This record gives sequence, structure tokens and C-alpha cells, in this order.
Amino acid sequence: MATSNTDKKKRKKIRSTLQGGWLSTHFFSRHWGIILAIVMLVMIYITSRYQCITAMENIQKLNKEIEIVKSERIRQKSLYMNSIRERTMIQIINNAGLDLTHRNQPPYKLNITQ
Repeated sequence: MATSNTDKKKRKKIRSTLQGGWLSTHFFSRHWGIILAIVMLVMIYITSRYQCITAMENIQKLNKEIEIVKSERIRQKSLYMNSIRERTMIQIINNAGLDLTHRNQPPYKLNITQ
């Protein structure tokens, strides 16, 4: 007889749990502080995760911009160094008194056909 009462109580608890009996208004009224704290913590977690993801996307975008600027700086530096080298060579030629001139056209090949 005692086992049938315990079986009935177990079945009643299982049925109550499956039907959502533990989510009654009484449960919420007793534990409103804990529920509010959990909801706030979840919202704070979601907010911080969103901010982290957007910040990482911004960092990736800025890193791409840095790479572009670095390559542009290297290109500009090489152009500058070429022009300085050219001006220096012209000054050396002029100071040495050589009768050489700077060509504006690049050299070209002559194809002789016989």
C-alpha cells in the first residue's frame, strides 16, 4: 500500500513537471529576484558579445586599410628614391663637365631585316 502511494506521488510529480506545473505564477512570485538577475546577466552577455563582434570587424577593416596604406607608402618611397637617384646622377654629370644629356625616351631596339 505504501508503494502505491509513492508511485502515485511520483507519477503526479512527473505529470506536473511535464505539464509545466513548476512554471506557475507562484514560482515566479517567489523567485522574481533570481529570475530578474538571470535575465539581466543574459542581456549583458548578449550585449557584450555583440560589441565584441562589431569591434573585431572594425579591427579587421582597419587592418586592411593599414595594409593598403603601407603598400602605397612603399610605392611612393620607391618613386621618390628613383627621382632622387636620377637628379643626383644629372648633378654629377653636370659637375663633372661631361657633355651628356638626359633622354626623355627610353631606349628601343632596331630590328634589321635583310
